[in-house]
Amino acid sequence: MTEHQLSLLPFYAGWGIYNQRLVAAIAPLTAEQLALRNTPQHWSIGMYVTHIVANRAWWFHARMDEGTADLTSLELWALGVCEGNVDPLHPAAELVAGLEKTWQMIEQTLARLTPADLFEVFPPLDQADRVRHANLVEPALQPFAQMWLDATARSGEVRPAVSRQQIIWGVLEHDIHHGSEISTTLGVHGLPVVELD
Repeated sequence: MTEHQLSLLPFYAGWGIYNQRLVAAIAPLTAEQLALRNTPQHWSIGMYVTHIVANRAWWFHARMDEGTADLTSLELWALGVCEGNVDPLHPAAELVAGLEKTWQMIEQTLARLTPADLFEVFPPLDQADRVRHANLVEPALQPFAQMWLDATARSGEVRPAVSRQQIIWGVLEHDIHHGSEISTTLGVHGLPVVELD
């Protein structure tokens, strides 16, 4: 008799629904709507979505080695957003594809993992790892990749190792946080918001 392994996916079922609703809110947006901001100091809707996609790919693919090699290009997709406050102007179809691709990776990972897997710890990146990742970004993002490398080298900050549980929770929390900023911006501009129950 084999022992039944409990998957993590049922515990995160609401995350998949949230992703579907986020996709539904983003898919019909025009370039002009994706460029909307609450104030000039806030990111645009498109910048927030780019950041969500990149955060998912970074933590699940780059850090936990989940998913397939085609996710590599999304790992640092938001470099211009975070380092330079530059809107990459991805069209809605690209943003939706990024949300769906990264969600598929997350869903497959959660379906495979068990509660015991939550305790696995991932060491912090060293500078060589950062350089390797920076060299993988598309040419347009290379100046921002260098800014990222320079900032981390100057800070001297040594980040602690993180558990799989911390990573999963952090990515979920990040999705909700920035998803609410997207929803608020949509609502302020009279557009349909990310629907919640």
